[in-house]
Amino acid sequence: MTAGPAARPHAPLIIDVAATELNDADRRRLANPLVGGVIHFARNWQDRAQMTALNAEIKAIRPDLLICVDHEGGRVQRFRTDGFTHLPSMRALGELWMRDAMRATQTATAVGQVLAGELRACGVDFSFAPVLDLDYGGSSVIGSRSFHRDPRVVALLAKSVMHGMLQMGMRNCGKHFPGHGFVQADSHVEIPVDKRGLKAILDDDARPYDWLSGTLGAVMPAHVIYPKVDKRPAGFSSKWLKAILRQRFTFDGAVFSDDLSMEAGRYIDGRLLSYTDAALTALEAGCDMALLCNQSIGEGRLLDDFLEGFEAAARAGRWLPDASSEARRQALLPQGAAPDWSTLVASRGYRDARRMTDV
Repeated sequence: MTAGPAARPHAPLIIDVAATELNDADRRRLANPLVGGVIHFARNWQDRAQMTALNAEIKAIRPDLLICVDHEGGRVQRFRTDGFTHLPSMRALGELWMRDAMRATQTATAVGQVLAGELRACGVDFSFAPVLDLDYGGSSVIGSRSFHRDPRVVALLAKSVMHGMLQMGMRNCGKHFPGHGFVQADSHVEIPVDKRGLKAILDDDARPYDWLSGTLGAVMPAHVIYPKVDKRPAGFSSKWLKAILRQRFTFDGAVFSDDLSMEAGRYIDGRLLSYTDAALTALEAGCDMALLCNQSIGEGRLLDDFLEGFEAAARAGRWLPDASSEARRQALLPQGAAPDWSTLVASRGYRDARRMTDV
C-alpha cells in the first residue's frame, strides 16, 4: 500500500550524528523529512546530562525522530559510566538458566527494565535488542551476545527481556533474522555465507522469530547470504522478509536493515552498490527503514551524498512512500513521558531490578 496525499510523510532513513553536540550539518540532516531516526554510538556519550541535552535538541528539531542505540548488555553497551548499570551478557543469562530457569527469567526481565529505564531517562527511545541468534560456539561477532544454543531458551529469555523493556515503555528489536550464529565470518568486514537449506534454518535458528512474532516490535535481518534460499543477503531478500517473515511468520512489526556501511551491506547480486542504491534495494525487499552508520564524522560528505541520492531517487519514482511502513516506524516511539534520572533511581521497582542484574 502506498501513501496517498493525506498520508503522513514516510521517513525511512536512520542516520547518526558526529559528536556529543549537534553541529549545523547534523541539524540540517535531521530536519530532512526522509530521516526518521538517529542512532547513537559511544562517541556521542560524555555523561547523562550531555546525552539528555543532546536528545532534547534532536526532539526539538523533529519530535517524531526515533532516537536509537545498540545497547544490549555485555560487550555491546554504548553507555557505561555516570550511573549506568553494567548489564550482564545474554550468555550469562543463558548460563543462569541452566542452574535456575525461573531465576533466569526473573533476571532477564530485570535486565530489560534497567536497560530501557536508564536509556529512556536520558532521552533514548529505542534499543536494538535483544539478540536472537543461537550460540554455536564459533561466531566471534555473536559469541556472548547470544543467550543459548537452544532456540527454546533463547525465545523464553528474550521474551522476558522484552517484557522488562516494555514495562519501561520501550519496544524491542530481535536480530539478526533468520540467524547469524551459525556462520563464523563477521559481516562487518566480510560476507558470511550459510550453506544450510531452508528447513534446517526454519527448524532451528529462525524458530524464535516464529514463536515471538506477535511480541516483537521490530526485526533486523542479517547481512548473511543463505544461497539455498536466495542469492541475496537476508536484508535484501523479499523471500526472507516478505514470504517468510511477513507471510509465514505473520510478523507485522517494523523491519530495519542492518548497517549499510558494513562490508556485507552493499554487495548485492555480485556488485557493490552505492549507499543510496543499497537503501533502495533493502526497502524494496521489505525493510521499513534503512540504517547508515558512522558517515557523519568529519565533513560527512558521504552521508550528504546518501541523502541527496535518495531524494533524487524519490523524485524519479524509484522509491514511493508507504503509509503502512511509516506507521510501523511511528509505533516504535515510546508512549508516555519517561521519568527523569532522579525519579527512576528513587523508584523501588528500578532498585529491585538493578539488584537482580548482578549475575
